[in-house]
Amino acid sequence: MATPIFNEMMDDKGHPRAHYEAFDAWLKGCSPEMVQLKQTEADLISRRTGITFSLNGDEDGTERLIPSDLIPRIIDAQEWTELEKGLVQRVKAINLFLHDVYHQQNILKAGLIPSDQVLANAQFLPMMLGLDLPHQTYAHIAGVDIVRHSDGGFYVLEDNLRVPSGVSYMLSNRILMMRLFPDLFRRYAVRPVEHYPALLLQTLRSASWVEQPTVVLHTPGRFNSAYFEHAFLAKQMGIELVEGSDLFVRDGHVFMQTTEGPQQVDVIY
Repeated sequence: MATPIFNEMMDDKGHPRAHYEAFDAWLKGCSPEMVQLKQTEADLISRRTGITFSLNGDEDGTERLIPSDLIPRIIDAQEWTELEKGLVQRVKAINLFLHDVYHQQNILKAGLIPSDQVLANAQFLPMMLGLDLPHQTYAHIAGVDIVRHSDGGFYVLEDNLRVPSGVSYMLSNRILMMRLFPDLFRRYAVRPVEHYPALLLQTLRSASWVEQPTVVLHTPGRFNSAYFEHAFLAKQMGIELVEGSDLFVRDGHVFMQTTEGPQQVDVIY
């Protein structure tokens, strides 16, 4: 027997959930033709502004549009507050675990995690043993994959900690939705997301011991599948977008070539 899927918008009786009532009323006033017209407009804007991606291994290098659903997933404030607490706690636990692994290793000595699962892991870096990091932060940006289960609860699928990508598409989608449906946003007090680049820059700066660090965003180049995101975030943060050929090492420090000569780089994202 198939597991029932949790309906975000409607309850078991087919009535819109409380936080979807305003949207449901708005949607019922929209004709299918209008929705299709808006979808076409959204795709056109995405194409014009370069909100595309390419698949790794695609020999044609075809640029694909990021799929955008005009029907939003709405999470009410109370539910988000609880979810936010869990996410903060989870990322804190991950950083405490990583700090312990590279210092006292109490979690391994206690046998809570088999030592060989950590010490023999290809991602474990023995040269980092005993190394202290600013704020003891190892995972600066976390992409936590969350799904809604049929029981209505949220579950974590996996934690993406190795420079997770995709946030630029979320930010672009918010701008797109506000442009297409300004009247809908007036019906909801939607939390802003446009301050994300500022928070990201603040996080990257905190990764250095330097008081006013120089931060750059490294990209493999415009043919990389995530190049749109690289260029978008660098522009939003007001930092340099660099490739490997722009950087060099001198006396144990990284520098980038600029029109005014070499400049030391403190943080590379």
